[in-house]
Formats: sequence, structure tokens, C-alpha cells
Amino acid sequence: MILTNKNLAMARTLGVAILAAVALGGCATYKEEFATINSRLDSLDQKVQSAAQSAESANQGAQQANQRLDSLEGRVQQLEAAPSRKPRG
Repeated sequence: MILTNKNLAMARTLGVAILAAVALGGCATYKEEFATINSRLDSLDQKVQSAAQSAESANQGAQQANQRLDSLEGRVQQLEAAPSRKPRG
């Protein structure tokens, strides 16, 4: 079988087509992997946002509790400073 320039050109074209098909097939696999990774990142982002909201809510609750304690502190000091009372009876 004699290979002519036409046959060599056809073989090269076929080789390039096969390489292109393999390369594009690999890209499709990476595209699916990137989609999976992006989905996981979105899920993590939602969890982080939820945790941040919970932390903010807990912080506000702690601030309110501190304000209540501060408002009671004066009354406690008054009671501690008051003279002791004799029991009746």
C-alpha cells in the first residue's frame, strides 16, 4: 500500500479530529466537576451566612442581658448599703 500526500493529509486530519474530540471530552468532565465544586461552595456560603446571623442574634441578646444587669446594679448596691433590719416578733 503506497501512502500518498493525500493519504497522509487525511491521516493527519483524522488524528487532529481524534485529539480534539478527546480534549473536548475532558473539558466536559471538568465542567461537571466545577459545577459540583460551585454547588458545594454555594452550600458552604449559605451555612456561613446562617452562622453569622445566629452569632449576630446571640450578640444582641447578650447586649440586652448586660443592659438589664446594669440597670439592676444600682438597686443591688442600695440594698447592700441599707442598714440591716431587726426581725419582728
